[in-house]
Amino acid sequence: MNHPTAQRVVIENAYLAPVVGDEIESGYLTIENGRIAALGAGPAPKLDGAERIDARGCLVTPGLINTHHHLYQWASQGLYQDSTLFEWLTGLYRTWARMDAEVVYGAAGAGLAWLALSGCTTASDHHYVFPQGRGDLFDAEVRAAAEVGLRFHPCRGSMDRGQSDGGLPPDEVVEKTDEILRNTIETIDRYHDASFDSMLRVAVAPCSPFSVSEALMRESAALARDKGVRLHTHLAETLDEERHCREQMGCTPVEYMEKIGWLGDDVWFAHAVHLHDKDIRRFADTGTGTAHCPTSNARLGAGIARVADLLAAGAPVGLGVDGAASSELTSLAGEMRQAMLFQRAVHGPDALTARQALRIGTLGGARNLGRHTEIGSLEVGKLADIAVWRVDGFRAAVADPVCALVFGPTPPLARLLVGGRTVVENDELRTVAQDELAVAGARARARLLREEGRQ
Repeated sequence: MNHPTAQRVVIENAYLAPVVGDEIESGYLTIENGRIAALGAGPAPKLDGAERIDARGCLVTPGLINTHHHLYQWASQGLYQDSTLFEWLTGLYRTWARMDAEVVYGAAGAGLAWLALSGCTTASDHHYVFPQGRGDLFDAEVRAAAEVGLRFHPCRGSMDRGQSDGGLPPDEVVEKTDEILRNTIETIDRYHDASFDSMLRVAVAPCSPFSVSEALMRESAALARDKGVRLHTHLAETLDEERHCREQMGCTPVEYMEKIGWLGDDVWFAHAVHLHDKDIRRFADTGTGTAHCPTSNARLGAGIARVADLLAAGAPVGLGVDGAASSELTSLAGEMRQAMLFQRAVHGPDALTARQALRIGTLGGARNLGRHTEIGSLEVGKLADIAVWRVDGFRAAVADPVCALVFGPTPPLARLLVGGRTVVENDELRTVAQDELAVAGARARARLLREEGRQ
């Protein structure tokens, strides 16, 4: 893979929140060869040929990490506004069946740009709808991510259990099991880069227990472990799913996952809203991760995940914005606030602190993706994926910069660096023309709805 060439950078006069270790009220951070070379209190050292960023009035954090998304859904926002998850899915599957590579490319570019503008440096995506004869949808989103400049963890999703087999999706959007496995192997071989500074890694991600056969779930796990990649799926999002699993599998969703070999430190689940106490213990014991998507869960009336309980047990938790069709225009930075407030609404004001919310948005996400030794905190030797937030002006009235970031509306983004390369500066993309991506996203929506006959 070709990695972006990083220049020397010095960030100085900043409030540093490394996530690991003590915060530094006024200090510096230096970058060389795409990695963090030094950080500390006081004046920055001289570094020949370096770009110097004066971060006076700014908070510096690790770049945020999004661990669950459906980028194609940028093209289907605002539909089925008052539906449950199953109603929403049933209505939208036939819309998504009309997507093609052009729709995915436009939607992914807009969705990834939106993430970057909210402080995201690494994004996972779960793409599981592959209509026949609609072009190379996976490659379309990979190209979009390369252009925007984010680290990308696309998940090769799948569904093989349509309505005729007792599943939820219509038969026209499912694939045959042997085709899924063959295409997944080809995708990993073509795209997955396991190197330390990788910009592109692939995970294996059958969609959910109600759209995937047990055979595919088991074979996907075996395939992923043979290839040394991670596993991802939706789980325990709604009480409807719990009833569905009990009726068809004779057990709860987490019991089913354990039975088929889907718990482990190479697995992370999206949502995990409806967990029993024993489920939380098993997640902690096995290192199984969760992508918490508070806005989507609220939008669909699914409930509030037991994030405080998962963290107390020692289970990995990261953040996800989920697909834009169930969390319209959601900011990843804003999900830190949502996560914190929802836990407090249920469990009291000490249920989740601002710093815990920042940690799940950074290092927690890195742990979900298996990259906690590479990204997720400001430490010497880690990749220079860094967000610089403006907390001066009106925000200076909040004495604690981390509080200003998490408790309030998302601050302006002074700089976003991926491997030391500037992706965003002063709330503007610097890798791709921002307005063009917005237009491309709108065109993707118009094309998709026109294909379905809505326009």
